[in-house]
Amino acid sequence: MKTTILSILTALFLGMNIAIADGDKEIKIKTSAICEMCKARIERNLGLSKGVKESNLDLSNKVVTVKYNPNKTTPEAIKATIINTGYDADEVTANQKAHDKLPSCCRKTAAAH
Repeated sequence: MKTTILSILTALFLGMNIAIADGDKEIKIKTSAICEMCKARIERNLGLSKGVKESNLDLSNKVVTVKYNPNKTTPEAIKATIINTGYDADEVTANQKAHDKLPSCCRKTAAAH
């Protein structure tokens, strides 16, 4: 009897997780990232953001792809995280104080390396 109830609860729980994952959305945001350090910094900060499931920054085109739960976060909040990390997010310019705290090699004026 206990095994049957446990099996039913496990099946329900797994079914709920699949249903929740189906509601995830994806957004692509152009950044001002330059190098692997920028990539790591942006992906780490997005990973710590509520509702963000996954992020991947492609340095060849400077676009970060973010998978997120729309019930927990918004595209504006995701962009705010990038801006407050010190990088541009689409048409919105980086927070100047955060940008100034970046290593000199990661600032917009630095040459690609």
